[in-house]
Amino acid sequence: MTGSTWRSYDSAAGGREHVDVNGIHYRSDPLQGKAESGYDSDYGRRYLIGRVPQEDQILYHTERYHTSSFEYQLSVPDDGDYVLVLKFSEVYFDAPNKKVFSVAVNDHVVINDLDIHSRVGRAVAYDEHIPFRIEGSTIRILDEVSDYDGVLTVRFIKGDYDNPKVNAMYVMQGELKDVPALPPLEELEETLPDAPEQIELSADNLKWASGPKQTNPYTQQDQSQMFLPILIALACFFPVLFCLCRL
Repeated sequence: MTGSTWRSYDSAAGGREHVDVNGIHYRSDPLQGKAESGYDSDYGRRYLIGRVPQEDQILYHTERYHTSSFEYQLSVPDDGDYVLVLKFSEVYFDAPNKKVFSVAVNDHVVINDLDIHSRVGRAVAYDEHIPFRIEGSTIRILDEVSDYDGVLTVRFIKGDYDNPKVNAMYVMQGELKDVPALPPLEELEETLPDAPEQIELSADNLKWASGPKQTNPYTQQDQSQMFLPILIALACFFPVLFCLCRL
């Protein structure tokens, strides 16, 4: 793309390596296997994600989430203008105000109380573009300046509603006008069905999204308790039958 230089400061959160239709190369998630950094999930594979070509569905199918705040650290050493692109899709909840979280970059809150569903609905791609500038030992983000040591820390902050998450991210050197944009939401709304289109997949092959899998409440129940209602019913039935026979 004219006027921009693509850098390898990118990650397919919770997923594997991928090259998208714009030629952006996503590395596999560097936090995979690190328990303190949350959980990876491919729960989104059950949906066809709106606003995304078939080739790039994987970017919005996989995600990383945590039951507390978590962060990525990216090495961005050179001076210049950059844009951080964060990719999201809500595939678990079907209403707003179910998942709300914030995002900070080097302690600057750049997205406050993000509710993906309220922005675009369920199973629809949503991107955030965060411009910043590095000048020597300082970084300027949204008109705020702070010290910079060559490391960009992107932190996903847990709020009062469910868990923070991210599907993918990358940093490009350039300006906002250089960033490939998703199709306008208005175009999607004209063709959207009443409910997101689902892909038939075995639930056993899907990981849980946005929260640890809940335990089955019946697995620890005493098996004898399951037959108690049947025994009570039988105890009531036979005396009634006996009385009817005597009539």
